[in-house]
Amino acid sequence: MDPRIHDHAIIGNTRSAALVARDGTLDWLCWPRFDSPPVFAGVVNGGGEWRLAPSGPAQVTRRYVDHSNVLETTFVSASGCAVLLDLMTVAGEDTKRRELVPDDELVRHVRCEAGEVELDVVVAPRPDFGRARVRCRQHPHLGIRWEAGRELFALRSDVPLALGDGEARARFRLRAGESATFSFTRDDGPALLAPLGEAARLRIARTVAWWQAWADRATYTGPYREQVIRSALTVKLMAFAPSGAIVAAPTTSLPEKPGGELNWDYRYCWLRDAAFTTRALLRLGYEDEAIAFTSWLLHATRLTHPEIRILYDVYGRMPAREHEIASAAGYRGARPVRIGNAAAAQLQLDCYGEVIDAVAHLAHVVGGLSHETQRLLRDLGDYVCGHWRLPDQGIWEPRGAPEHRTHSRLLCWVALDRLHELGRSGLVAGLDLDRLAQEASWIRGDIEDHGYDAARGCYTGSFGNPDLDASVLLLPWYGFHPASTPRMRSTFERIRERLAAGPGLFYRYDDSLRSGEGAFWICSFWAVELLARGGGTPDEARALMDAARGYANDVGLMAEEIDPATGDALGNFPQAYTHVGLINAALSLEEAR
Repeated sequence: MDPRIHDHAIIGNTRSAALVARDGTLDWLCWPRFDSPPVFAGVVNGGGEWRLAPSGPAQVTRRYVDHSNVLETTFVSASGCAVLLDLMTVAGEDTKRRELVPDDELVRHVRCEAGEVELDVVVAPRPDFGRARVRCRQHPHLGIRWEAGRELFALRSDVPLALGDGEARARFRLRAGESATFSFTRDDGPALLAPLGEAARLRIARTVAWWQAWADRATYTGPYREQVIRSALTVKLMAFAPSGAIVAAPTTSLPEKPGGELNWDYRYCWLRDAAFTTRALLRLGYEDEAIAFTSWLLHATRLTHPEIRILYDVYGRMPAREHEIASAAGYRGARPVRIGNAAAAQLQLDCYGEVIDAVAHLAHVVGGLSHETQRLLRDLGDYVCGHWRLPDQGIWEPRGAPEHRTHSRLLCWVALDRLHELGRSGLVAGLDLDRLAQEASWIRGDIEDHGYDAARGCYTGSFGNPDLDASVLLLPWYGFHPASTPRMRSTFERIRERLAAGPGLFYRYDDSLRSGEGAFWICSFWAVELLARGGGTPDEARALMDAARGYANDVGLMAEEIDPATGDALGNFPQAYTHVGLINAALSLEEAR
């Protein structure tokens, strides 16, 4: 049986990421970018994995080295104890100037701490789901090399490895105090092979220190600080350093429904995460990251404005056309495995509000916006004024007919409200403030007249559709209504009656119940914020927060969804949106306190 989604941890270098299961199997890695073809794709049964674990039974515990993204797995067997460190090395610009370092390096370092332990290692890369033509050879001094087109993958180790059928294997024994290091690198130019021994240990220490220095910059001292820092570190792992973009998740096709077909490629950047992410970064003290992310947003939207897409790749381009990988059997039989995301062509008007709100958050911190950015915001405002009445696909991206969606209308109101505020404060010049105020007033009336079901006392997901939708919990978050108003309190009660999925969990909409998908994790944190902002009592907010965060795995990672029946993770993993949701819920609890 494949490891549970929940059983994975993530490592990375702010350019790409890998998943490592509890049993020591590395079964997902895309190089050189998050959306590159995978080198190892075992998690979706697409071929390729790297096993490293004791050859016999062992008890397993694991953690991240304090405030870092270096994974430490401890194996305790009948004969001894071994500790495995997994990481992708990180080097600052000063180090790159002093040393020749590979563009991409994954290091696995195992040390025997007590007794003796026999270990097995099998390294079996299968580039591009096994579709790439690969030449494999062993060099007496340079290690084992896999060549796929222009790319070279090289494995070096201080343990002798045997090569056969494209796989490197070894069984070796370590005694107390002994260790072994494996360095796996990728290059598409002149190959750089990182030295082992003491040099490798220095790279490990340097990587730990780099992550810890980043974590130490967090200024947050409020409730749930440890999980907030872990979530911040996880979001940082999904940031693409060269551009500032943040991907939704590092994986594709991990199912939202066990064994089902709700399998999507999330290795791209969704604009809808913008305001949530910017607020979280700024409030934690990561102004540089907030500026980089918002700069990427503005770059991406400039390429297509005044129309903007809902998602882009890490360089602000349209993602690959969605297609299926027939050779991949899928995670526990959940097919198809998809590359690319057809939702990129949808109309989702909420994105305009997200982008403008994110820029507004930042503008009030940095105190100014460039003339080019001001012109872009004016154009986006004009677009919203002319298009907010259109039906769209909305936040959940259903692949059916567009509808008039309450959340989309809300974000159109946000777009114009924030622009009006930026204009009044002098941060954006040349705005027609009267027009913005009038259009925003019409949107508000439209929501109140058509998005509220007076008979049931709740806001609905779409106009004229009785289905409930947890996204309306965000009305107070964006300042449309205080959480304490009777309409919001009764809306929350209806959502709790209909969409509650178990302790601390909510389905995102009525279609979740019909389709059999899991509970959508971030909805729990939206509910925490509503309660913390006056929609309930502080005790209710904290109790819900404790229940929701309790589904995180043993190293504090959270997926897109949760199976209410088992508590297992569902969907792509880890999910930046969920981690940002936890951060913002903690911030709201701190503000309320």
